[in-house]
Amino acid sequence: MPPTPRRVLLIAYDDAQILDIACPSGALDLANRFGAEPPYTIELATTGPPVTRTSAGILLTAAHNLTTVTGPVDTLMVVGGAGCEEAAADDRLLAQLRRLAPHTRRLASVCTGAYVLAAAGLLDGRRATTHWAWGERLARRHPEVAVDARPLYIRDGDVYTSAGVTSALDLTLSLIEDDHGPTLARQVARELVTHLHRPADQAQISTFLAAPPPEDRLVRDLAAHINAHLADDLTPPALAARAGVSTRHLTRLFAAHLGTTPARAVRRARAEAAAHLARTSSLPLAAIALRCGFRTPETLRQAFLDHYGVTGDTLRRIPDMPAPLPAPPRQTPAP
Repeated sequence: MPPTPRRVLLIAYDDAQILDIACPSGALDLANRFGAEPPYTIELATTGPPVTRTSAGILLTAAHNLTTVTGPVDTLMVVGGAGCEEAAADDRLLAQLRRLAPHTRRLASVCTGAYVLAAAGLLDGRRATTHWAWGERLARRHPEVAVDARPLYIRDGDVYTSAGVTSALDLTLSLIEDDHGPTLARQVARELVTHLHRPADQAQISTFLAAPPPEDRLVRDLAAHINAHLADDLTPPALAARAGVSTRHLTRLFAAHLGTTPARAVRRARAEAAAHLARTSSLPLAAIALRCGFRTPETLRQAFLDHYGVTGDTLRRIPDMPAPLPAPPRQTPAP
């Protein structure tokens, strides 16, 4: 007798982000194509009309009205998007989530879908994440939730929350690995031409993704140079010479557009890259240190302690740890 499929229920609403739906469903579909046993059944549900409009204007037809769904459910995932606040105020939706939660093996949210889970009381007393631009607002609205808008995704018991948009793919690869092992997750990641998979603790945005403003070409060019040449001489005098400005002016530019000094920005970029290599490769820490511009393994060790509070060996073993807080963005974009 074949095993019972794993039922995955994606919860959508008007003005949901289509990538929040496509990333999980696409990855799970590939897992089935590569032989997931038991396979996943992927169902879209809403509390309103069967046809829902995504924020991109594309119409999707849901298989179910949530009021008719009964358990058990393997994975219930609430997506995010521009309509999240309206969804979080929808008493029908919140009631159905509370009804189904006890009959669901694991709950999950993508991006601002965390607003909906939090409004239903399903994140109370838990650590959770969401899109970096919405984290502070979520924390103010739901002080009973331990909001940490730094990692790509967080697992707290049987509840999973993820950051903005494409981090849904990282979360889903993690779920596939939990269910079927790393080999299948690796196959899916290769087919999707993506990393396998970005670690949960990786920062949603690095110092250089948070800033500078697009119009400041000099700082933008230096940021790209730093990320592409971590092992080079990136001292303030070397960066100033490359930019054709004085060291003092360089310091002023970094303070204005990145909120930090050149030396600290370089050290953070190196630490982020080294942490990613430590979590996703088998390279010795000494080799990682050299590749990322740290002169000695001890210098790398100190950088990990400063930015993550743990050594490199410990960082490799922790399944879900906080990432360093990125520099605050200058603007808050729409979700």
